Amino acid sequence: MSSPLRIALAGLGTVGTGVIQLIQENRALIARRAGRPIEIVAVTARDRSKNRGVDLSSYRWVDDMGELATASDVDVVVELVGGSDGPALTLARETLSSARAFVTANKAMIAHHGAELAQLAESKNTALKFEAAVAGGIPVIQGLRDGAAANRIDRVYGILNGTCNFILSTMEKEGLDFTDVLSDAQAKGFAEADPSFDIDGIDAAHKLAILASLSFGSEIDFGGVEARGIRKILAADIAQAKALGYRIRLIGLAEIDGENGKSEIFQRVQPCLVPLAHPLAHVTGATNAVVAEGNFSGRLLFQGAGAGDRPTASAVVADLVDIARKETGPAFSMPSSELERLPRAASAHRVGKTYIRMIVADRVGVLAEITAAMRDAGLSIESLIQTETSDDGSALIAMVTHAGPEQAINDTLNTLATSDSLMGEPMVMHILGE
Repeated sequence: MSSPLRIALAGLGTVGTGVIQLIQENRALIARRAGRPIEIVAVTARDRSKNRGVDLSSYRWVDDMGELATASDVDVVVELVGGSDGPALTLARETLSSARAFVTANKAMIAHHGAELAQLAESKNTALKFEAAVAGGIPVIQGLRDGAAANRIDRVYGILNGTCNFILSTMEKEGLDFTDVLSDAQAKGFAEADPSFDIDGIDAAHKLAILASLSFGSEIDFGGVEARGIRKILAADIAQAKALGYRIRLIGLAEIDGENGKSEIFQRVQPCLVPLAHPLAHVTGATNAVVAEGNFSGRLLFQGAGAGDRPTASAVVADLVDIARKETGPAFSMPSSELERLPRAASAHRVGKTYIRMIVADRVGVLAEITAAMRDAGLSIESLIQTETSDDGSALIAMVTHAGPEQAINDTLNTLATSDSLMGEPMVMHILGE
């Protein structure tokens, strides 16, 4: 066998210790598959004294993380610190500038700075790998970059955040409201103490921006992702969606839009109603799933554990095996100079069915007022459910529209914005096309 691939590991949280355990446990198998041993030579973290449940005695401890970027006995730096900027970004820049390979699970950093880092890696003829940054242990990055490389992909979408999917599928199963399920998810470790990045759609938006670039051969445009989370979903929305033949999932969707040969990119993260016939309707718990539609391959579905120490560690080590085999290549499927800068597509003209939920004062004329606003906007109703009056004198109206432009939804809500018939802000969720 060839000489070992020497690894420095920055960050010893659950994923970092998972990487150590995986390399230790499967050492011989990994060496056979990689064609050479993979050995950890140096590690660093904020607290040296912390008991992490793994033996670190055979690795050199480095107090200054920056030293790993230029250490003479290091071939690859693995960054598991996190954060879009700060020490993680500095380490990435210094490592690649030193012509050493860099592996990360840091989705935020790649979404914000991936283009810069990819250019730097290419200029130094070294590798930038980030399989673990999207969908945990699912090999979706390699699948899109290599397996689907011959296809034109015009649409990629999926369930990209395990925390949100756990919350929504638990709400569905238990009939509970969002806040109750969030508290339970935090107690079980499925949600962070501050869950904002997850439940507001930011985490999924990071991942979507990366997937879009890989799928379309376009520059990353995280700022162009419309992101809306799941905070405002009620147990009643889950129930009404079920009655109408749907399940609610937080969906990240990116596709190529535009007419007359002018390509534009549309990117959005939002809760959607998913038809029961669609495979994403049956993805439950903390599972992730990604669908890519290729012009020759057809629909490709990648599904599996989207987070957790072991699946994410598996993705990190898979990148290390690629580097050991010298299967490096451009980070985003093609050289950075070939990535297109696509303009952002507007959403107002997009056509589809939409779910609208309103809490209204239960009195004569309310439904007529709503339908008049919809009529004036050119919007018609496919199905409607109205609940019985609550103790506070309110009723819930849930409807699914016929296919129409999103501008018609906006016009309807603008008309109703000043109505004293509405008790609170309406909830709007688009329906995922089959």
